[in-house]
Amino acid sequence: MFDKVSRSWELVKASASVLRSDKELMLFPVISGLVTLAVAATFLVPALALKAFANGIGAGGVLFGVLCYFVLYSIIIFFNCALVGAAMIRLDGGDPTLADGFRAARARIPSILGYAAIAATVGVLLQGLKNKDNFLVRVMASALGAAWTLATFLVVPVLVSRDVGPIDALKQSVALLKRTWGENAVGQMGIGAAFGLITFGVVVVGVATTVFAAQLSGALAVLVGALFLLAVLLVGVYQAALSGIYSAALYRYAVSHETPDAFRGADLEHAFLPKD
Repeated sequence: MFDKVSRSWELVKASASVLRSDKELMLFPVISGLVTLAVAATFLVPALALKAFANGIGAGGVLFGVLCYFVLYSIIIFFNCALVGAAMIRLDGGDPTLADGFRAARARIPSILGYAAIAATVGVLLQGLKNKDNFLVRVMASALGAAWTLATFLVVPVLVSRDVGPIDALKQSVALLKRTWGENAVGQMGIGAAFGLITFGVVVVGVATTVFAAQLSGALAVLVGALFLLAVLLVGVYQAALSGIYSAALYRYAVSHETPDAFRGADLEHAFLPKD
């Protein structure tokens, strides 16, 4: 277990070294977040203003939810493809620009929309199960959600690298999962756990500092709280960028068995040992 945790940290550091060499990669999750918030507001604000769900969620509400999920998933997947496309150029030794990333994503728009439709449907179904009163059903939904996340982790690199449809991309991601089960899980959990701890620490310090500032001045408390909220958002952006870089490197090694220079020494080859 210690070796896996240590390797996860090595992977985080290796991803960070790529990000340090091309900080523009962080702009993809920033723009994605801003666009996602703006689009979500165009759906939710009118719905709340018109009290569309005051009488419960009927067939129209379900359709509205699926449409909202689809649009939001399309945006998120598009920007993830742009990030991974740029990261792959960097891993090849190039110097990608935002335009390069967006060009890679635009070339795959039909497949992105198809995969977004699948992901949105799965997301709605899982959310419906999680909202059930039955505890076992909610646990099952969480387990299925975790399995779906693992199985689809390499879908975006597949979409960017190969001219395939969403179904084939899913199949290829699942096939790669069979070869990378342990490191896929450890890599995602390692990055998630690392940034979860960082976020938790920032929140704790932020709340304590804001409370202390409130004793001095209300305006100061607002300023301090806003700064720490910005810090939490920046941590999230950094995590999203690292996750994209990691998925690109993992996919690259899976198909070519070549470790990118930035990942040499991170023990990435152990990601592809056969399962017992």
